[in-house]
Amino acid sequence: GWLLACYRSLFASLALLPMVSWRRVRWRPGLLVSAATFTAMNTSYVIGLTRTSAAAATFLQYTSTVWVFLFGWLALKERVHRGNVVALLCAVSGIMWIVLAERDQQRADGNLFALGSGIGFAGVVLSLRWLRDEDSTWLTFLNHLISGLVLLPIVLPRGVELQPLQWLLIALLGIFQMGLPYVLAARGVALVTVQEAALILLLEPILNPIWVWLCWGEHVGWPTLIGGGLILGGLAVRYAAWKGPEVVTD
Repeated sequence: GWLLACYRSLFASLALLPMVSWRRVRWRPGLLVSAATFTAMNTSYVIGLTRTSAAAATFLQYTSTVWVFLFGWLALKERVHRGNVVALLCAVSGIMWIVLAERDQQRADGNLFALGSGIGFAGVVLSLRWLRDEDSTWLTFLNHLISGLVLLPIVLPRGVELQPLQWLLIALLGIFQMGLPYVLAARGVALVTVQEAALILLLEPILNPIWVWLCWGEHVGWPTLIGGGLILGGLAVRYAAWKGPEVVTD
């Protein structure tokens, strides 16, 4: 877990390095907060993934949606749309359905790490919104670089030797699973509220098993289909069916 979290981040930062517009780079203390939450999310998720079921680890990470709503309202003073509340309730129902239905494959310590990654992920989304005037590539590069460097002293003493194919796979994960998607996420969060960002990001854990099924034919269980349907239904309510006014909750 530690090794994957470390090297995946370092490869992502290497891939993003040539893309950073250094003329737009500036330093501010909030960047350290962003990097700290990213490191916590990255590490706790990978450790959780090795200690519980993949579905539980992924969907428990996305309990971040609840924390984003709460802290977006309290810290960023964002308005809460009624449609967002309906979508949130559907999302939480879908997540809990999947986690509880697959509890036989889970371990308590893995679930705790996955829940911790959810809190960390909420911090990442909030940080991206808070730092929305920063260059998204620079912000993503710095998050991955600091995360990898912080974990490096933990990984190196373990003396794990990887085969060339393993290095290649980790590099691809770093570039295409972490680096480039987070650049797009950083740009997107700058244009919408953190509530909307958190809800839209729920598409990722739904699409994961679908891509696995399409590419490798792996069976998608009913818990994932039902839970994913609840999440998608909530998003449909938010963006298609709900026309109500915003509610100011301050």
